[in-house]
Amino acid sequence: MKWLISFFKKIRGGKRVPPRAPVYEIIWSTVGAFLGIYTVYEIGIFQGFNLANTLFLVSSFGASAVLIYGVPKSPYAQPRNLVLGHVLSAIVGVTCALLLDFSPVLSAALAVSLAIAVMHITRLIHPPGGATALIAVIGGEEIHQMSYWYALSPIFAGAVILLLVALLVNNLSPHRRYPEYW
Repeated sequence: MKWLISFFKKIRGGKRVPPRAPVYEIIWSTVGAFLGIYTVYEIGIFQGFNLANTLFLVSSFGASAVLIYGVPKSPYAQPRNLVLGHVLSAIVGVTCALLLDFSPVLSAALAVSLAIAVMHITRLIHPPGGATALIAVIGGEEIHQMSYWYALSPIFAGAVILLLVALLVNNLSPHRRYPEYW
């Protein structure tokens, strides 16, 4: 019974909600996210990608934008985590999709869980990497046809584009410094 009481005390939490970010941080985060996602999209179009078919602009990049533009000091937002966390997760996801194509549910669950394990082991945790691994499994025939190229383009290329925009935008602000480390 004591463990149950302890469990419910944990669920309650113990801290107050952090204060809202200052207006200038909200503005820089918004501008950065807009420019990052817009740039990935435009470069995809410029490269001749049909974004509806190849998914050059994958949904996990939206979550990456929240981190690298919204909370750039987070360890999960740092360049090595952003780029390598995505790439390793993509490789894990593609591997699971290829080896376990007979069971999409098992493949999806293993892709996300093993991507987390790999990111932990390599100290490259980037939470959107879980979505990147999952997209490799459930992303449809276009993604499956890409096989391991999925890790190079769109994932590596898109993450690098987001990083370049983050380096520019976050360091234009007098209140920000990005990255904290490489």
